[in-house]
Amino acid sequence: MITISGVSHSFGGVHALDGIDLEVDEHEFVAVIGRSGCGKSTLLRLVAGLLTPSGGRVLVAGSPVTRPRRDVSVMFQRPALLPWRSVLANVLLPVEILGLGDHRDRARELLELTGLGGFEERLPHELSGGMQQRVSLCRSLIQSPRVMLMDEPFSALDAITRTELSEELQRVQLAQPRAVLFVTHSIDEAVLLADRIVVLSPRPGRIHRVVEVDLPRPRALGQVELDEVGRELRGLLVTA
Repeated sequence: MITISGVSHSFGGVHALDGIDLEVDEHEFVAVIGRSGCGKSTLLRLVAGLLTPSGGRVLVAGSPVTRPRRDVSVMFQRPALLPWRSVLANVLLPVEILGLGDHRDRARELLELTGLGGFEERLPHELSGGMQQRVSLCRSLIQSPRVMLMDEPFSALDAITRTELSEELQRVQLAQPRAVLFVTHSIDEAVLLADRIVVLSPRPGRIHRVVEVDLPRPRALGQVELDEVGRELRGLLVTA
């Protein structure tokens, strides 16, 4: 579903990424971890069509990425909800912009799935940070994207809420699987959610190692097997 071939990227004199080769299959959840400044978010923006690679190419569903696509959604660190629109109206915003017709039933289904049933008419300021990010997740899913790109979507939340939303995302992915490329600083998040975890080296970002997480779902933090993978990843980050 995502093919990244020999991708490099520079910002002026800063060489951010070098020679990235990676594929993400349909319904596969791939996490990307690495130290700050290693190019994780840059890689995500290249796949989203928000940046053009300096070298190499990015394909989604076999087609070159030259601009943002309708079948690719992007979820960032902040929910960026429109304060004057209700929860339901915020979720519906992408399909309204794209002119995709009436998706209110779909929006209500997603809100129920993420524990927000009954909050359809609330305004963003009436919600907690975690609830706002759930709205953002629903908005990312409303157009039924083939690919979801997630750039540290839970990093601004407290530890308990972050864990709850990681578990929520796992449940959503099990119910409605799709290709996901997920950038995070959290090893626990990566191990809980991912089929494979890509470890990037410091700038310029290169793939240092890809770790398979061949464990059954649903998973829960604190499982001995997850802790073992986490220790392996911490060691790789030291040596990257």
